[in-house]
Amino acid sequence: MKTKLVSGVEVHRGSGNVFADLGLADAEKLKIKSGLVIEIINAMKSLSLTQQEAAKRMGISQLKVSDMMRGDFTILSERKLMDCLTRLGYFELFDAWQGESQTEPPDLNLETRQRLSLCKSKIGPE
Repeated sequence: MKTKLVSGVEVHRGSGNVFADLGLADAEKLKIKSGLVIEIINAMKSLSLTQQEAAKRMGISQLKVSDMMRGDFTILSERKLMDCLTRLGYFELFDAWQGESQTEPPDLNLETRQRLSLCKSKIGPE
């Protein structure tokens, strides 16, 4: 990390992975999982789902959805988080975009597409 002094305060430039910057052992896995949780929360909002409705669609308990919304997603695997997105219908849009050569749909920005491609490649086929 690069360090510089700004108004008498040491400022460190991050690596792009806050979990690695904090020295956590599973930093890459945590970054991927947090990205998936962000997309789950976005999907829940766009579908106007309550935690109970989302839990039913994703096949998990409402308590796990509540934990996820508060940032505690350690109990859920990357594969389960991908399954949750699939059950929310998230990948239908993503897969449709991947199969076409036209401009991207407005719902999937570049960062989201890159994150989903990375997740799919790391987790592998279902």
